[in-house]
Amino acid sequence: QVQLVESGGGLVQAGGSLRLSCAPSERTFRMYFMGWFRQVPGKEREFVARISASGTATYYIDSVKGRFTISRDNTKNMVYLQMNSLKPEDTAVYYCNFVANDGVMGLGSWGQGTQVTVSS
Repeated sequence: QVQLVESGGGLVQAGGSLRLSCAPSERTFRMYFMGWFRQVPGKEREFVARISASGTATYYIDSVKGRFTISRDNTKNMVYLQMNSLKPEDTAVYYCNFVANDGVMGLGSWGQGTQVTVSS
C-alpha cells in the first residue's frame, strides 16, 4: 500500500510562510499528477493545488493563487507546497495525494496530514 507522509506544518502568524513536504512511497511516483488538499474540522476536504507528472504544469484554486506554489522533485520522490502570505483562513490540516490529470480528487489512501495554524 502506498504511503503518503506529509510534514512541515506549524504555527505561523498571518503574513508568514511555511513549506510543506510530501514523501510518497510509490516507486512510480514520477508518472503521476500530485495534489495538495486541506481540511478544516467539520468541513469536507478541499482541493488546493496540483502539479503534472513532469512538474511543468500547475493549477491552483483562486483563494491561494499567487500565494502558494506547488513543486516536485522526481529524483527525491518529493512534492512541496510553498505557502506565503498566509492568512488565518488557510488554517487546516494539509494532505497530499495522487490525482488524475486535471483532477481535483485524491486517488490514494490519505496520510496523517500536517497541521497548519495561522494566527491573526
